[in-house]
Formats: sequence, C-alpha cells, structure tokens
Amino acid sequence: MGNWMRALLLSAVFACGFTSAASAQAPSEAQRTQAREIYQRIIAFDTSVEGAQTPAMAAYLAGLFRAAGFPAEDVQVLPLNGTASLVVRYRGDGAGGRPIVLLAHMDVVPALRSDWERDPFTLVEENNFFFGRGTIDNKGGIAHLTSTFLALRAEGFVPTRDLILWFSGDEETSGATTENLLAQHRELLADAEFALNSDAGGGQLDGNNRGIAYVVQTAEKTYASFTFTARNPGGHSSQPRDDNAIYDLGDALARLRAFQFPVMWNDTTIESFRNAASVFSGPEGAALRRFSEHPGDRVAARTLARNVSLSSMMRTTCVATMLTGGHAENALPQSASATVNCRIFPGVPVADVLSELRAIAGSKVSVEPLGPSNFSDASPLRADVMQAAARAVHTSYPNAVISPYMSAGATDGLFFRAAGIPTYGVGAIFIGDSDDFAHGLNERVPVDSFYNGLTHWRLMLTNLAGPQ
Repeated sequence: MGNWMRALLLSAVFACGFTSAASAQAPSEAQRTQAREIYQRIIAFDTSVEGAQTPAMAAYLAGLFRAAGFPAEDVQVLPLNGTASLVVRYRGDGAGGRPIVLLAHMDVVPALRSDWERDPFTLVEENNFFFGRGTIDNKGGIAHLTSTFLALRAEGFVPTRDLILWFSGDEETSGATTENLLAQHRELLADAEFALNSDAGGGQLDGNNRGIAYVVQTAEKTYASFTFTARNPGGHSSQPRDDNAIYDLGDALARLRAFQFPVMWNDTTIESFRNAASVFSGPEGAALRRFSEHPGDRVAARTLARNVSLSSMMRTTCVATMLTGGHAENALPQSASATVNCRIFPGVPVADVLSELRAIAGSKVSVEPLGPSNFSDASPLRADVMQAAARAVHTSYPNAVISPYMSAGATDGLFFRAAGIPTYGVGAIFIGDSDDFAHGLNERVPVDSFYNGLTHWRLMLTNLAGPQ
C-alpha cells in the first residue's frame, strides 16, 4: 500500500450511502477457542514450496469440514504438481441468487528459522500479537473462513445462496492450482456471481490500536516480465564493432526509460483520487480533484506523474530489473539481456504491452515474455459488497473510513477476475504500518484483530447470504 493511500485513508469518506453497522454478537468463547486451535494447527504446517506440507494441511482442513457434517461430495481436495487445494461448498436454499466464492491460500513464503526470533512454524502469542509465518498472509484468512463456516453450520444457519470456499495451494509461486480450478473444474464454482478474497483489502491501526482506515481491493495490476536480448557475432575486444550487443541493449533500455504508457483510469482509481484530493495540499491536491472530475486531464496527469505512487495508479509501468551480458573481459559480447518487469493497468492485454515493448526495443533487440501472465479488468463497485464490508468493519472499528483500492501486486483474485468472476478483497486483518511484516521476519497479527476477524466474516456472510 503506497503512502498516498495511507494518507487518503486518514480522511477519505467513501460516499456510497454507508450506514453504521448494526450491533452483532462477538464470537462465543467456544468459537474463539476453536479458531485459535485451527490457527495454531495450520501455522504448524510448513506450506512453503520448500516445506511441501500444503497437501497435509488441506487434508487436515477437509477432515474438519467432514466431521462438522459437510457431505463428502462437497469437500474436495484437488492434488496438483506436488501441492493441493481445497473446495468446500456450503449449500444454501437458492433464494438469494448465485453462489459466492470465498478465497484464501494455504501456502506461505519460505521462512528461515535461524533468522527468526521465534520458530516461524509455531504459533506464539506474545505482547498482544500472534507470531508465525502466514499469520497475516494468509493463514489468518484460512482460520477465519474455516471457523466461520463451522460455527454457522453448527448453529443451523442456511444461507440464501451457496457459499464456496476456495483454498489454493500455490498463490505465492505459480498460481497453478487456481488456474487449474478455473480451466478444469469450473463446475465446482457452480456459476458463482462474485468472489470475496481474504488475501486482499484490510485495515490500518493507529498508534493507539484504533482502526482508522479500511480498503476494499477491487482491482489489481497484472504482473508480467519480459526479456530484452541483443545478439551479434562478437569478436576480439581489440577490434570494437559498431554493433556491440551491450550497447544495443543499453540503447533499447534508454528508450524504455524515457517512455511512458498512456494515462488510464477506472471507477476504483477515480474514487480513490477523489478521496485523496482532500488529503493532499497544494498542486497535488488540486490535480487529484481535477483528474477525478475530468478523467485523463493532461495538466493534472503531468502534476501527478511527479509522485511515484500516484503515477503508478494512472498507467502501466515497465522497468528494467536485472541485467546480464558478455562472456569474457577480452571479447566483444555475443549477447546481452535484461529482465523488464511490468505492472499492467487492469484490462490491458499483455499482448498489447509486448507489442509496445518490441516497438521501443527496435530491430536490434528481441523482446519475449518471461513466463505466462494473466490480465483482468477491474471489478465494478458493487453496492451490496461495499455496504456489507462497511457494516462488518464498523462493528469492530466504528471510526474507520473506507475506500476502494487498486493494488500494484497480485493475488488469486486476478485469475478470478480474468475468468469473469468479479472479486473483492475484504480481508479482516487490521494492523499498524510498523507491525506489518507479511513475507518478512517475525510476521505477526494483533490478537484482538484476529478475533475481530471472526465477527467481520460472520457479518460479511450473513449480510450477503442471510435472510434480509
């Protein structure tokens, strides 16, 4: 989350007619105990690509759902390439419409024990935090959704529409389990209307642990990398040639550095800019206001382009990140290459970016995709989802302001949007900026934030799939 979004959240008001959430019961002591036990058990599974325990974690969770009375045919573990994913269907009466998919991922990034203060695969409660790899990314979401399903089932709750859990197995690496679901097992999603993602969105705590802000992720930039390569016959370094591969590559990268992709916008970025206009003073504030009122305004865009965070929200960006070239210090290089990483504005096909990069590189440098990538459009700002999120958030954090958000990173939600399923990041975790160590050392979640997440997800599900 960029600094501009943090500033936006301190004063933004998302004007969609939100009302304060109705009072809701906090989770029972029994559910708190159950949720903590689930959290502890799943943190203990080393589900990094190195630990390879994702199938074991999927089997453990599947056992919980079956023991709770979910029919065997509605609890399916899907093995794939040494990992696994889990699908659980909570059947409703159909009165509320098409199903909702609920997303989380079981895998985590690696954690080296020698670098951590505590065992990363043991849940430790200390100083009002839960510590452990995956506590925030994304085993907290797994525990919240699992516990909420089990609690609602035990209470006899019948949703008005099917609720379908999707726990993927390789979000942190290839995303192959989600791609496989959407390509080979689409019937398990039962024509879902939209998805709620526990691995995106979330809230910010101030220095006094008060919830001050919450973002609903409604769009993600596409992650795509490309290889720029220059080649020629080379030769002896004592006889330099004009067609030096390193120089040719350097010329291409210089053109890339000078290039800017066109200014773009969507409902999410316009709403975000409108909110941010009240935070930024001087020319930037005026430019944000003008851009939100006149999308694409060139004068406003030039002003905003001077701020790196704001500029990245207005366009596709591509930047050189890695270099290699030559084979000997006394020989002309026969090849030189660079990796160029792009974060592509939602809705822009990767092929269009590739075509633009080839034009920039010129005839002496080839440009090829570095692995597969997926693009998707932004999700529409659904009033029912935004209002349900506001009610859920305001029950535990009544003063938190809410805004839509487009992230530069990527989650499983990208694949769902690309498959035509609008997806909304409504994760339940609130955390302070200085305590957010997702992917880093000593990853943690505030204890109160974890338990408040149970209330959050109960309200999300009962508001969107419960009797009105």
